[in-house]
Amino acid sequence: MFTTALSVLLTALLLAGPAQAQNGQQIAQGQRLWQKRCSECHAIDTDETGPRHRGVFGRRAGSIKGYDYSRALRATQLQWDEKSLDRWLSDPEKFIPGQNMDFRVRSKTERAALIAYLKSIAQ
Repeated sequence: MFTTALSVLLTALLLAGPAQAQNGQQIAQGQRLWQKRCSECHAIDTDETGPRHRGVFGRRAGSIKGYDYSRALRATQLQWDEKSLDRWLSDPEKFIPGQNMDFRVRSKTERAALIAYLKSIAQ
């Protein structure tokens, strides 16, 4: 019984290793992309031209007190998650007409990396 449980645990750990490494690589790629493409308007912990990004994953859109969001974004009841961030980054104006962000990420792979990074700095 003990050896069976130990065998299952070791197998699970071996299978998780490559997935964790791949996720770590995706987060690192997302951080590089964020620094290159997002940091001109956004910061991690302060509001700039765009709102702060720490905690964006899981936050309700347009909800940072004191930040001057567009009326369109303030009016949504949107919660930022993988799906909503992917749609947003793909084409913000198509997703929420009247919003203020004039930037798109055409590559699905790059959007996924950016979202992984934003998720990693959720707290």
